Amino acid sequence: MDDERYMRAALRLAARGQGNTSPNPMVGALVVSSDGLIVGSGYHARAGSDHAETIALNEAGARARDATLYVTLEPCAQQGRTPPCVDAIAARGIKRVVFAVQDPDQQVRGRGAARLRELNIDVDSGVAADEAEHSNRMYLQQRRSGRPYMTLKMAQSLDGKISPAPGSRVQLTGKQAGRLVRMMRYSHDAVMVGVGTIAVDDPQLTVRPHRSRAVPYTRIIVDSSGSIPLGAKVLSEQSRAKTIVATTDRMPPDVRAQLQRKHIQVIECAAAPDRRVQLADLLTKLGSSDVISVLCEGGPTLAAALLREHLVDELQWFIAPLVIATSEAVPAIAASSFETPLTWAAARRVGEDVLLSGRPQAAPSGV
Repeated sequence: MDDERYMRAALRLAARGQGNTSPNPMVGALVVSSDGLIVGSGYHARAGSDHAETIALNEAGARARDATLYVTLEPCAQQGRTPPCVDAIAARGIKRVVFAVQDPDQQVRGRGAARLRELNIDVDSGVAADEAEHSNRMYLQQRRSGRPYMTLKMAQSLDGKISPAPGSRVQLTGKQAGRLVRMMRYSHDAVMVGVGTIAVDDPQLTVRPHRSRAVPYTRIIVDSSGSIPLGAKVLSEQSRAKTIVATTDRMPPDVRAQLQRKHIQVIECAAAPDRRVQLADLLTKLGSSDVISVLCEGGPTLAAALLREHLVDELQWFIAPLVIATSEAVPAIAASSFETPLTWAAARRVGEDVLLSGRPQAAPSGV
């Protein structure tokens, strides 16, 4: 029970790094003396900065000898931008290390635990593993699969519609939901929409009020044919949030050149059978570029494609208190031949709206 108590305290520390550690994980650490006193604590604040273990050990100083180190992820054994944590742990005389989950990164993946045992340090793992998996689900998903963790956020009327007619715009959710969505953007590396959303809504897709991130926040526009309006708001303010346009070989060269003059990164992807961007290829390319997580706020076509191709890990689904009963009303999910069983994890009020949180049953990661 003490192990779980200390590990949960370490997890609370780890959460302080949310939005800033990518492409690294969020990690918290505690040094606990033999008489049960916390003598050192720390969390990883951003990539390139000291790891949580090092910060906690430095705070503990000489009191680390014969103590137990609690850390939310397996300590690293490789030299990166910072020295191996296992060396620091051994040098301070730690007697026992308890970690929650193994680090799936190919440079770690059990090597940290093995090295600690070689150094005659007792090692226990799996403590509060479910909580740790949830806390670092975005990092763990990317390291295990090679693609970013995908959260699909949608908003609909009570009868499952997003607007009265194609091309029209209606504000579905209230101010509290809007603030929550902007926080969702901050906690993900990127936000993604289709070019149709840009044409209809012309959103900024930023976090307001502005909050700086250690890793620049990214806006991704899926545009297979290069039809994005060149005056769109997402193509401005690159100092606040950079923009990527994901396309295919259908984008005209002159459109690509104009985007690049605006300092917009263009990623050419394989084309799906319907000539749209092959989303699995796009996510693989993003994952290889150290994008850990993506929040999709796209329209019904993009949402349907992600669900159909089993690329969604988490759903955040808002239901607004209104009915849109028009003959041309646009459904939240575009008509397509597929079924995706869902598991709902939570439901709560957000102002006047209801938020359902869950995941597709086939998704590898829980929420």
